[in-house]
This record gives sequence, C-alpha cells and structure tokens, in this order.
Amino acid sequence: MLARSTLGRVASQPKVLGAAPAGARNMATLREIELRLKSVRNIEKITKSMKMIASTKLAKAQRAMQAGKEYGIANSEVFNHAPAEQSGKRKLFIVVSSDKGLCGGIHSSVSKQTRRTFAEKDATFETDSPIMVIGDKSKAQLSRALPKNLVMTFNQIGRDIPTFADAAGVADLIMKSGVEYDSIAIVYNKFVSAISYEPAIVEVETADALKESAGFRAYEMEDDVTKDLAEFSLANAIFAALTEGHACEQSARRNAMDNASKNASDMINRLQMQYNRGRQAAITNELVDIITGDVPRSYIVFWTWVAHIRYVGASAL
Repeated sequence: MLARSTLGRVASQPKVLGAAPAGARNMATLREIELRLKSVRNIEKITKSMKMIASTKLAKAQRAMQAGKEYGIANSEVFNHAPAEQSGKRKLFIVVSSDKGLCGGIHSSVSKQTRRTFAEKDATFETDSPIMVIGDKSKAQLSRALPKNLVMTFNQIGRDIPTFADAAGVADLIMKSGVEYDSIAIVYNKFVSAISYEPAIVEVETADALKESAGFRAYEMEDDVTKDLAEFSLANAIFAALTEGHACEQSARRNAMDNASKNASDMINRLQMQYNRGRQAAITNELVDIITGDVPRSYIVFWTWVAHIRYVGASAL
C-alpha cells in the first residue's frame, strides 16, 4: 500500500519543473515565460538598432530639409509679389507621405488633415475635388475614407533623402495627367522640432491663375513661359514638402523606436519577475512534497539535484 501511494504521488508530479497543474487554465508555464522573454529581448534589440539608424538619418534629413526650404521660400516670394486671383473652386490636393511604416502617426496626420478639410465643406473648393497621394501609407487610409476623390498615387518616392529629380518627376506626371483643377494645395507634415510635427497646407498657383495675376500681366510673356514657371513652382513646392516630411518621418521613427524599446524593457522586467516567482513556487512545492511524503531516498536525491540545476540555470538568466 505504501509503495502504491508513493507511486501515485510520483505519477501526479508535474513532468516539467514549473508546469501548470492538471486542469489549470490560462496559466503560463515557466517554459512559456522563458520563450516570451527571449522574444521580447529580440524585439528590444531590433528597436534599439532602428532607433540608432533613425538618429543617424535624422541629421542628414535636417540638412536636406534646410536646403529644400530654400525652394519653398523662393516660391513664396514670387507669389507674394504677384498674387493670383482665384478663378474656380476645383482644388487639387497633393498629400505627401511615404511608403515606410514604424514611425508613429506621421502618415495618419496628413490623412486626418485631408479628411478634416473635406468634412468642413469649405466653400472655397468643391467636395469632389481630386486628390493625389505620394506614398502607399496615406493611400491606403484615404482610399477608404475618400475613394471617389482619389485619382492618382505615387510610390517609391523618397526612399532615401528626396531629391529635386523626384519632385520634378511628380510635377511632370501631374501636369500630364489631364486632371482638371483650378488651384493646388499640398498637404504635408511641418517640422516643428526633433520631437514634434504638425500637418500644414501650402497653396501653389497654377498657370491659368498666374496669367490672370496683375503682376504677371505687366510683362509680356508667352504661354509656354507661364506654363513652365507654374510647373517649376509646383516642383519646388513638392520638393520642399518632401524634404520636410522626410525629416518629420525620421524624427517620428526615432521617437517611436525609443518608446518601443522602453516598453520592451518594462515587459522584460515584468516577465522576469513572473518567471522568478513561478520558479520559486515550483521548487517550493516539490520540496514540500518530497519532505512530507514517504518517498524513496533515490527519488529525493534526484529531485534535489533537479531543483539545484534549475536554480543555477535561472540565476544565470
């Protein structure tokens, strides 16, 4: 009888140290916690590496942004000295984002600004005004919110630091698209500081609007000159928006990866504490069963060594 009771207790022992009791639900075993710790540590390494890369790219992006702003300032000077009169309400919206993710709400920022502008039902433009999107991220968001207004999208633009050639190519495709519009509005992210940004809208005059401007009518210019000037002004504005949006993206990615690394570190601490508590509880339960039960000496020696090995291995983590 004693041997049978002993064998019954031995059979009821968990096969793995720290395993959940039979019938227990939603209880993480030590093995599962150990696997989670390993996964979270790997994620922490990745997020820290991405943060370092984004910090390096941010310095280059800020230098490119300063150079790109010069193009935008030149446009503003021209339009301020020769303001154009609005002749229609059909406005073309160019939303500037990118194809990459893992950078917080940088893409949803311009998408929300575009949706907010259309939701306000401003009388200065028609509700069926066309939208063109640079970047796959905002394209996916606006295709659900404003599918009827979306007429053209661009991707693979500014995978690294945007160049004027990228902006000129986009402006050329817009001019040749055949989409009818009376004015142009570029929605982009404005760089405020290394930790903040805000959506902004800049207006760009079209060739027809420039022809009707009093400042341009004072000079005798051919139609091709005005058209080329309008296309060049559009390329300048897009280039300035691309460089500033790229700097905001790198800043947001660095901040997002920093927050992700901190969250991973907190999760590692919680899982490590849970693992230690589970290991100590499992060892204590097994020692209590060994001490209070009538167990052969060989069984006691075996589980004592198992507990010692588990303790040494857990302490090395």
